[in-house]
Formats: sequence, C-alpha cells, structure tokens
Amino acid sequence: MVVGVLKAAVFFVVLSSGSLSAFLTRMANERLRVLEEVEKDIAVVLQCAGNIVLELSKDKHNASHLDRQLVQFQTSISRVENELGAQIRYLTQVATGQPHEGSTYSTRKDCQMSLNRAEYAKVKLGELGRTCEAMLEQQQQQI
Repeated sequence: MVVGVLKAAVFFVVLSSGSLSAFLTRMANERLRVLEEVEKDIAVVLQCAGNIVLELSKDKHNASHLDRQLVQFQTSISRVENELGAQIRYLTQVATGQPHEGSTYSTRKDCQMSLNRAEYAKVKLGELGRTCEAMLEQQQQQI
C-alpha cells in the first residue's frame, strides 16, 4: 500500500514538472525501479515471517532454518525501512519546495524570466526602431 502511494507520488512529481530532460526521466525511472525492489523486499519479509511461523508451529524446530529466515527477515526489513525513508524524505523535499537533486523549478523559472525580459527588450527595440525611422523621415522631409 505504502509503496503504491509512493509510486503514484513519484509519477505525479515527474509528470507535474512539465517537459523533462532525459536525465530527469532516468532519475524518475531509477526511483521507480528502487520502489519495485522495495516491493520485492516486502514480499521476502512476508515470506520469511510465514516460514518462521510455520517452523515455530512444528513440534521440533530446525534452529538453523529459523536463524537463516530471521537473518533474511531482518536484512529485508532493514532495506525496506531505509529505502522507504529515503523516498519519503525525497517526496517531502519536493512537496515543500526545498532544493533536491531532481528539482527543475528554479531553472525553469529563471528561463521563463529570461524569455520575458528578452520579449520586453524586443518590444522596446521595435519601438525605438520605429521612433528612429520616424525621425529619419522627418529629417529627410526637412532637407
């Protein structure tokens, strides 16, 4: 459930950021790949827990089998906690507008402002050109 929500949130972040470069697409794909690995680790955790319960329900426990399952369970649960924590921190940064490795907002805003300034300069240069042409026509008419 949590992994599904995180996948949806990553897709939303990727799609809402507009036109993405190949680099950002690769980063998003990597995040999704990591979430798929987390999903597999969750399945391993559940399987190990089931195996442990099954082994404990037997009259004679196989201690080495229990130990192996326990180690695998602990390793997988640790990976799940670490990766989900990293994903949640990333999404928190994205949602709060803090800088992060995949943020393009500031760059896009700077670019948009530059385009606005360039358009304004173009309009003003056009006005200046028309004024100069009008002045030249007046000078030529006076001659």
